[in-house]
Amino acid sequence: MKTYHKNSERFVTKVFQDVFDKYDLMNDLMSLGIHRVWKRNFIHWLNPQKNTTLVDVASGTGDIAKLFLSEIDYKGQVYCVDENKGMLDLNKKKLKGNTNVKWFCNNAEKLPFENNHFDYYTISFGIRNVGNLSNALKEAYRVLKPGGRFLCLEFSKVKNEILNKLYQTYSKSLPRIGKIVVGKSEPYEYLIESIEKFHSQEEFFKQIEKQNFTKISYRNLSGGIVAIHSAWKV
Repeated sequence: MKTYHKNSERFVTKVFQDVFDKYDLMNDLMSLGIHRVWKRNFIHWLNPQKNTTLVDVASGTGDIAKLFLSEIDYKGQVYCVDENKGMLDLNKKKLKGNTNVKWFCNNAEKLPFENNHFDYYTISFGIRNVGNLSNALKEAYRVLKPGGRFLCLEFSKVKNEILNKLYQTYSKSLPRIGKIVVGKSEPYEYLIESIEKFHSQEEFFKQIEKQNFTKISYRNLSGGIVAIHSAWKV
């Protein structure tokens, strides 16, 4: 496997620029569609209320934003943030016609919003790609209102030894699938490496705790293949 530098934001941007038009298809193929269940669980735990405002960082093609709006009966606002313009264009198409959505091509470490602005901050499958995790978490804290909630969905560490072996074996097939479907294996080689290098559930908990968040907790889904971390700003 080739070695990539996770902290190279230029490389990460290029990785997703190469595959953005097949992003949803590859998510379905790689997770066998389970990513949709994970995202529904994510929104259910968020339990958003009507007439609130969400910033969805690393918004991708807009799955979380769409689920959020559906959950609140489209009575609220979403700010979709992604540094990949191609991805953001697909996001706009998916959410076309929604006047309560705004889009911003920006980085998670430097958000173009005022302090204490949002009721919710969400990020799904994006936090492991930021150049500086501490800076991204500081920005999340800054833009949330007092009483606002941070929720992160990310690949994590599988706890069951047997499941982990099966998962590792399956993961090795992803670059080959990527080569067939999108014509490139590199983005999925990077995907595997970035997952392996990212924090465990407990380590990420401590990183969140360092940024003054409170009531921090997490839930494992699919045996820890992914985890949801929740925290609050007081």
